[in-house]
Amino acid sequence: MPRAIWSGSISFALINIPVKLYSAISPKDVHFHQLHDEDGARIQQKRVCAVDGKEVPYEHIVKGYEISPNRYVILKPEELEALDPKARNTIEIKSFVNASEIDPLFVEYSYYLVPDKGADKPYALLLKAMQESGRVAIARTILRTKQYVTELRPLKGSLTLSTLYYYDEVIPQSSLEGLPDANVAVNPKELSMATQLIESLTEKYKPEEYHDTYREELLALIERKSKGEVVESQAPKQEEQKVVSLMAALEASLNKAKKAVQAEPGEASQATKTPAKKPRGTAQHTTHKKRRTA
Repeated sequence: MPRAIWSGSISFALINIPVKLYSAISPKDVHFHQLHDEDGARIQQKRVCAVDGKEVPYEHIVKGYEISPNRYVILKPEELEALDPKARNTIEIKSFVNASEIDPLFVEYSYYLVPDKGADKPYALLLKAMQESGRVAIARTILRTKQYVTELRPLKGSLTLSTLYYYDEVIPQSSLEGLPDANVAVNPKELSMATQLIESLTEKYKPEEYHDTYREELLALIERKSKGEVVESQAPKQEEQKVVSLMAALEASLNKAKKAVQAEPGEASQATKTPAKKPRGTAQHTTHKKRRTA
């Protein structure tokens, strides 16, 4: 059973809605420990004072901000908590915007917001009003020791909260090297074929169909080795890189997609011939399925 990681309230004009915050993400990473290669014992990482070399107990560790080499300003927990105390317990809605205005690049981490005791009615009111308006809310709050700009978005029967990066935290594209020239000439025939290829591989996104195959293989390897199996590692074969023209690659890819569609029932066989007019339905779905299982 998930546990709430924060509790406070949503501040919406003069309305106050007590809520609890739950993480919406549960990464499935495989974590390794550092071991001594000779005896397999765990490596301990100790907090050691750089001056006397002695281990420092956790209760004697404080937060410090370096203002110059080896000069720090020490901040006590109560001093940090005294900064903007209202924002620590409140998700203050500042405005409502169209969801399409928020670039996914700015989304950092997502949470579920659920009503606290006695807050079902005002929570439901805000949820339904946002669903009716088609808007999302921009708010601010403090989580742990950082203030966030956040997005509140209705999702089926609940509200979600996503922390957003600040504008100056997102690296502007203009600072990147190697971006394509906007004036690069595109061959109309190549563009047409690339568009057809995209259409032939278009289907409804189903997140449940995607899973971490690398993690599965890694866990299978761990299980085999835990049973005493000797696993011989083989270096991957270096495939010869053939120089293929862009047009040839497009033609080969499109022909492969067409053959996959034609292998299905007759009504789908014409799908890739007129992709611009094709409804995004069963024909496209079976195309992608066939391609993945081939």
